[in-house]
Amino acid sequence: MDEELRRYEKIRGAYHSVGRLASLYDGMMTYSTWSGKFVSRLVWGLDRNGVSRYVGLALRAAHEGFDGRLLEVPVGTGCLSLPVYAELPNADITCLDYSPAMLAAARARADAIGVHNIAFVEGDVGQLTFEDNFFDAAVSINGFHAFPDKEAAWSEVHRVLRPGGRLTGSVFVLGGNPRTEFVVKHLYTRMGFFTPPYDTEESLKARLENLYRDVTVECVESLACFSCIK
Repeated sequence: MDEELRRYEKIRGAYHSVGRLASLYDGMMTYSTWSGKFVSRLVWGLDRNGVSRYVGLALRAAHEGFDGRLLEVPVGTGCLSLPVYAELPNADITCLDYSPAMLAAARARADAIGVHNIAFVEGDVGQLTFEDNFFDAAVSINGFHAFPDKEAAWSEVHRVLRPGGRLTGSVFVLGGNPRTEFVVKHLYTRMGFFTPPYDTEESLKARLENLYRDVTVECVESLACFSCIK
């Protein structure tokens, strides 16, 4: 079993072990419930292997043995990242989200699976309160397409990452799955879950190359998985 699949299976296992915290959103993110699988396949065109692939790529900054300072923004409910952080007991992790409800869910999940080396912070990614060059790594899973001020968000994450630090994550981009784009435009955007404008794979790579070196972008359907070094 390769590293990506091993991590994904741990995430699925942790999700099922805290079933009282389950939700449709979490089930879709982890491909762990019938309703989540249905939405994942119908909207995103992702089967179990696709979900495993993008999750593994998005979490590359939180690699085995990582023991520095890591920022995750937004953490959401933590259903994808917290089981991975459980394997990083020497890391100093900060999980930020704008939503108190999401933070409460993430805190509850961390307590349920015994992860205690995390600070949960309510805040705006466009106005981070951390010092320049503060973090050794950063993760953003499916967040940047929701941020209203994307320029500020990208700039702030770059500012707080130290030279040589690594940013990895995933973000919705145009040009992948037409069905996904239809749902994003006519449902997610209108409901306020996603906020235009949206990048394409090419514009995302150009954006990142203006800020970082050693940029890679790999698409899994409509999710662009990025890795870049400051």
